[in-house]
Amino acid sequence: MNGVCIATYRSYDDKADFNKKALSIAVGLTVGSWTELPEAQKAEMEKHLGKVVSVNVHEPAGAAPGERYADIQIAYPDINFSRDLPALLVTVFGKLSMDGRIKLMDLDVSDTFVSAFPGPKFGLNGVRDLLGVHDRPLLMSIFKSVVGHDLANLQEQFYKQALGGVDLIKDDEILFENPLTPLEKRVEACMDAARRAQAETGQKLLYAVNLTGPTSQLAANARKAIDAGANALLFNVLAYGYDVLHELSSDKSINVPIAAHPAMAGAMYPSQHYGISASLLLGKLMRLAGADLVLFPSPYGSVVMPREENLAVKDALLAPMHGLQTSFPVPSAGIHPGLVPLILKDFGTDVVVNAGGGIHGHPMGTAAGGQAFRQAITAALNGVPLRAAAAQTGNEPLQAAIDAWGIKE
Repeated sequence: MNGVCIATYRSYDDKADFNKKALSIAVGLTVGSWTELPEAQKAEMEKHLGKVVSVNVHEPAGAAPGERYADIQIAYPDINFSRDLPALLVTVFGKLSMDGRIKLMDLDVSDTFVSAFPGPKFGLNGVRDLLGVHDRPLLMSIFKSVVGHDLANLQEQFYKQALGGVDLIKDDEILFENPLTPLEKRVEACMDAARRAQAETGQKLLYAVNLTGPTSQLAANARKAIDAGANALLFNVLAYGYDVLHELSSDKSINVPIAAHPAMAGAMYPSQHYGISASLLLGKLMRLAGADLVLFPSPYGSVVMPREENLAVKDALLAPMHGLQTSFPVPSAGIHPGLVPLILKDFGTDVVVNAGGGIHGHPMGTAAGGQAFRQAITAALNGVPLRAAAAQTGNEPLQAAIDAWGIKE
């Protein structure tokens, strides 16, 4: 064999013989049948046969109906599928995803398979290098209220965000090509605002412009954006597919970081019984496909992901993985300055603090919203309680943020 991919499933069933189920998966998703094959053909097909690695049944005494499950690991020979993510996912979970209450929890792929994937082109360290920031978390802000606005409005909104000291600004994921803010002109207008802000703040900034359009035109649109001055891209990976991200990230002419947006993920990871785990969906597969930064719902705010799942996504993006570069974790949604110490406690300093309403909704305005976050980050890094930091001269934006949203510890 040229190696195997080991898939881990969680299967729920009150009565099933999970060992038999595991064997049926291993055979059914590879050679199709086994006992009926002639011995001579078995010898020929052996290299294609899936193998049961382990079956761990969880059957607590007094368990209520629906709580009995097993964690099943199956090894799939690399020889069965081409070295691309669609082939892998269809092999290990295509038909099986429709077979009752079963969830794909993890995939461990071989070095042979990973050799087809360069992974993140910039990764966490490369993004830090572009910005010249290595000693603190990064700060990202989000365009809001973008639909129906013209270039002048977007440029003004961008400029106010940039003045607040953010490191990255990303388009809203629903900002598509339209007559009011066409891609190239939007990039030119916003990068002009970035230069004006940098002249005042001295701070570099990445603008992640939303990459959209028919799949066949994505690479060309990316190059258009880059030629117009874009220095990062935002991409709705799950709507287009991991393989499209892989193609974009592997394209040498697309030489800017790519931020992966989690749109559509809620259809796949939240169920206990169905879909794909968050750590695989938004962690390992995004990194393998080449995302430099990965957004995912935070455990703190309006679109909540349980904390243990959040940290599992973080680990999938940062843990050693076949020599691939790490991807920047970007927990998102409902973030305000009073959460910064908690974010650093959970994620450390290798995290992007990503805020929309927490910046734009600041009582003193958008620029002050960014300043409040920077002041909160500085305080948290220095071990200074936020209320004490807010009382210091010049930290009025932080005080106003605390007054508006409070502190969560």
